[in-house]
Amino acid sequence: MAAEPDAPAIPLLTPYKMGKFTLSHRVVLAPLTRQRSYNNVPQPHAILYYSQRTSPGGLLISEATGVSDTAQGLIHTPGIWTKEQVEAWKPIVNAVHAKGGIFFCQIWHVGRISTTDFQPNGQAPISSTDKPLKQQMGSKSDGETQLPRRLRTDEIPHIVNDFRLAARNAIEAGFDGVEIHGAHGYLLEQFMKDTVNDRSDEYGGSLENRCRFALEVVESVVKEIGAERVGVRLSPFTEHGECEDSDPRALGVYMASALSKYNILYCHMVEPRMKTALEVVESSHSLVPMRKAFSGTFIAAGGYSREDGINAVAENRTDLVAYGRLFLANPDLPKRFELDAPLNKYNRNKFYSHDPVIGYTDYPFLE
Repeated sequence: MAAEPDAPAIPLLTPYKMGKFTLSHRVVLAPLTRQRSYNNVPQPHAILYYSQRTSPGGLLISEATGVSDTAQGLIHTPGIWTKEQVEAWKPIVNAVHAKGGIFFCQIWHVGRISTTDFQPNGQAPISSTDKPLKQQMGSKSDGETQLPRRLRTDEIPHIVNDFRLAARNAIEAGFDGVEIHGAHGYLLEQFMKDTVNDRSDEYGGSLENRCRFALEVVESVVKEIGAERVGVRLSPFTEHGECEDSDPRALGVYMASALSKYNILYCHMVEPRMKTALEVVESSHSLVPMRKAFSGTFIAAGGYSREDGINAVAENRTDLVAYGRLFLANPDLPKRFELDAPLNKYNRNKFYSHDPVIGYTDYPFLE
């Protein structure tokens, strides 16, 4: 009797070589702010959370992690600028490695999203600009808008250095690499996008000037830990944090092309359809021009279903697909995708609660 033909491979679940890392599938845990790192220190409950979502040869990107004491803007988000924070990350990273996962630390600075509540000595948060947000995002108090302080030209190298030290600390904590957060209206994007950046120095005006700060961060981090350990996340089309650009396609292509020159490991981009975290819109744009402009591994994110992910990989629009809400609610997401099993529904009300279990480690696995 003839043997049964093997079922065709599901493109999303095929192996992939990302630099020196061998991935067993292309389903990536997206970076997800969880607000359960009390006083900016990662907690033991994160060991279970991340290890639940680890599969052998799976890539995980950590929640956004502050590079300094001026970088924070949301309560209970982790940092990686102190010895205590580095030590607290170690058992979390070890748990991911013990299950065969590859773990990158997303490092960020929120810029004007912050308020005096979060800043050392109650100082003003820093930005590319002194224009305030119309609506403050992360305040501990009553959310009144606050004037950010425009960084002086001579201060910018200090912030670049904060990213460099954070990257070094991430490697010390055991992470396989870092993802520089250049998306979603945070500090790097406040420089890149022309509706926010109103500078007249070498960090403002032209596209090249607006991207200079982000690329200086990339260069500094690459020199510190090696290009093969560096990824960058970008969202040229989004409007998070009242941060948009008049020509997002040009911004995306310029950055993808510039990042290629540093030979970084991956570029992680958010789909044009994601205007904000909550709002999916029709868009005539696609990430394909950025994919073509970037020579390394390309990761796409933003509202992907299983079917969307399969199609994107099959059509060579991306190498890997990052899943956020679905992975949060389905710790065994790659397995469910493989079996085309039903998915748990996520509970949006519990995304940012500070509970160490509920909405965090209590989503069920397949039997």
